[in-house]
Amino acid sequence: MARPKQFDPEVAVDQAMEVFWRKGYGATTPQDLVDALGIGKGSLYNTFGSKHALFEQALRRYRDSQTQALAEMIEAPGPVKERLRKVLTLLAEMDLADPDRRGCMAVNTAAELAGTDETAAGIVRRTLDITEAAFCALVEEGQRRGEIDPGRDPAALGSLLLNTTIGMRLIARVAEGPDRLSRVIDATIDSL
Repeated sequence: MARPKQFDPEVAVDQAMEVFWRKGYGATTPQDLVDALGIGKGSLYNTFGSKHALFEQALRRYRDSQTQALAEMIEAPGPVKERLRKVLTLLAEMDLADPDRRGCMAVNTAAELAGTDETAAGIVRRTLDITEAAFCALVEEGQRRGEIDPGRDPAALGSLLLNTTIGMRLIARVAEGPDRLSRVIDATIDSL
């Protein structure tokens, strides 16, 4: 008779996400995962198949949680530019407050694996697509409400906001304080 699993695989994916997010895929060893998840290597491989398969699940979990959180912030009531400022400010504050300065797991993965791992690159592309679409929808709402010039291309502005967010998250990894990020946020909102 097979023994029941001594751990919750869903919790394990969350724990693995934290390890991969902090260390990156390449620097994370199976032993790092075993230690973080509190399981044996056999259980790790029997449940997830491989380090890479677990990484894919963790990256998808990150995508789902982050895009859901962004959607909730963007869909909050209030003026569009105020919501956008709040989103950008919150991201900057969270990144600066993170003692590990992890930044964005999707961006980190793109930098580390985009040219060598098509599966990871595909997950990152989907994350960026969802984020950009949310920004585009916010711009369109701002145009309907008269807050953003209706003559501007919402897709281009959505791409600009995505690029701004990625850049801010990278800057936050090495920033000594919030000043540069505050300037980026102010210039971004003013550009709309």
